[in-house]
Amino acid sequence: MAVELLRAPALTEDVPYAYAARVAELVFTAGACPLDDAGEVVHRGDVVAQAEVVMGNLVAALEAAGCTLADVAKSTVYVASSERTDLVAAWGVVREAFGDHDAPSTLLGVAVLGYEGQLVEVDAVAARPA
Repeated sequence: MAVELLRAPALTEDVPYAYAARVAELVFTAGACPLDDAGEVVHRGDVVAQAEVVMGNLVAALEAAGCTLADVAKSTVYVASSERTDLVAAWGVVREAFGDHDAPSTLLGVAVLGYEGQLVEVDAVAARPA
């Protein structure tokens, strides 16, 4: 079974990884980050604004793989904070984006994320529609 690495034309090319990988009908996304078109972290210090950008970038990565948020089977939400209010704020944005599709998800507070100033990251596993 081959692994197909996918780029997302709507997202910055200035990252050292594929945005998603497709194996048969499963799609695994990289962690969607709050990056703009130039590959810069946006909305430093603002968990909610970063979460909104992250979810838009996750949608773009999923679209590159032929999926939508409705195809997600599991997600993981990472928030660089030890404050529960920050986790809840990011979670609110994620849940709103998923709407009625309440797939299993894990919400984690972590010490630090990969990009300087990054507060939120979301990855997902999806099943391509038939």
